[in-house]
Amino acid sequence: MKYQPPYTITPEVLNRVAAISEASGRLTVLTDQARALRLRRINRIRTIHGSLAIEGNTLSEAQITAILEGKRVIAPPREVQEVKNALAAYDRFDTWKPDVEKDLLDAHRILMSGLIDDAGMYRRGGVGVMAGQQVIHMAPPADRVPHLMADLFDWLAATDAHPLVASSVFHYEFEFIHPFADGNGRMGRLWQSLILARWNPLFADIPVESLIFEFQAEYYQALQESTQQSDSAPFIAFMLRMILDTVTATTPEVAPDVTPEVRLLSAFTGEMTRQQLKMALGLKDDEHFRKAYLLPALDAGWIEMTIPDKPRSSKQKYRLTEKGRQRLAQRGDE
Repeated sequence: MKYQPPYTITPEVLNRVAAISEASGRLTVLTDQARALRLRRINRIRTIHGSLAIEGNTLSEAQITAILEGKRVIAPPREVQEVKNALAAYDRFDTWKPDVEKDLLDAHRILMSGLIDDAGMYRRGGVGVMAGQQVIHMAPPADRVPHLMADLFDWLAATDAHPLVASSVFHYEFEFIHPFADGNGRMGRLWQSLILARWNPLFADIPVESLIFEFQAEYYQALQESTQQSDSAPFIAFMLRMILDTVTATTPEVAPDVTPEVRLLSAFTGEMTRQQLKMALGLKDDEHFRKAYLLPALDAGWIEMTIPDKPRSSKQKYRLTEKGRQRLAQRGDE
């Protein structure tokens, strides 16, 4: 019997597949080719920044742009190498086929060149996924990896599951197997993007990675929940939410400007508490919300406190300023 990854198609998954399909269908390819190439470059930089940041890389989008332009960047050599490898990998993106195993090995070789000794080869030892000092997942033994990966690729080539579902299942199963000594996270996300791009070319340029970075804790939580349940449904639902949020918040014209603080403006309906804003945005982590959304919007003068002289008041709420309303209107006109 051929391998069948365990996953459940829930109503939530079906609804998100339908919503993503509808939203992505509304996005049109730019007719101005020069502008399209510029947009692709911007989004590729955002994608690489998001994926590497999840793995601890501290380089900014501006530094990644400088490396792309061949400029010298003062930064840890390993982090610069990671960026150069990622740029080289995405240059080859259109040449790889998602159901061809040797293409995945080639991608890993490029992505991890100069970073690990066995780039492009499956691991030869045991690995675990850590959360701080705690092991949250012990991957299958190394001698099982080639067989497990062969089964996974056979399934991907034969499945009739919707690409949105199949790409999420592949991503989860890939992370569960953890086939490489290092680079599994960035490879799993790269390969899901590749599967999606073969379904709709728009996904080669829509920076889902940057949104996953915003919800990094939930990304790992969804992986862990799926492992505990022996069903990848939680991870599928999470990834589809990330994809849907990216597609609905992005049109070709506004993609470079959809930052967290800009997204925050759209959540306002009158005066709102911090908790109400977090719920409207679907966020759970308070510290991430404060640093990525609230403080930048306050610093930009787009929002203000209703009780500014008592910033820690339990009755504190936030509202849009005139400058914030203008920025929100500007976004709508772009």
